[in-house]
Amino acid sequence: MNAETMMGTELRGLRQRRPEVAGTVLAGTDGLLISSDLPTTDATHLAALAAASFGLGHRMAATVRQGEFHESVVHTAAGCVVTYPAGRDALLTLVASPGADLTALREEARAMVHRSGPALAACRRPTLLPNQPDPHAPLAVRSPMATLPNQRPRRDPVSWRRPPI
Repeated sequence: MNAETMMGTELRGLRQRRPEVAGTVLAGTDGLLISSDLPTTDATHLAALAAASFGLGHRMAATVRQGEFHESVVHTAAGCVVTYPAGRDALLTLVASPGADLTALREEARAMVHRSGPALAACRRPTLLPNQPDPHAPLAVRSPMATLPNQRPRRDPVSWRRPPI
């Protein structure tokens, strides 16, 4: 079973077990939609917002040095939206009704991510060519100055001269 089919099955199973979940979105940490059972326009926007929320939460966790990011919760008047990391490159976002038991939902979502995360990571990881750098490496490692093309400034046939002082 491929990763997308596996995730679709897992998301449907989660919705059946947890009726308070109104919708699910699986997105990459880059904000691109992978899978969803929300309307397309809502899902693509929510995928991008989930990536932004993850980035902010990840940065806050690193700043306060209290461990790694686990989840982001947005409480609204009509329920809540919860975003969990799903492996290294994906995010699981759940839209839940107001009476949702977030503790039980967290355990169920983490179990689902634990079961399907490795297959999803393998599916999303690009295969690197032998001379291609790791895309997750810091910029200095990916493109050191020694590998940048040596470009000389273009000189016009008529050169500009500084006026005498």
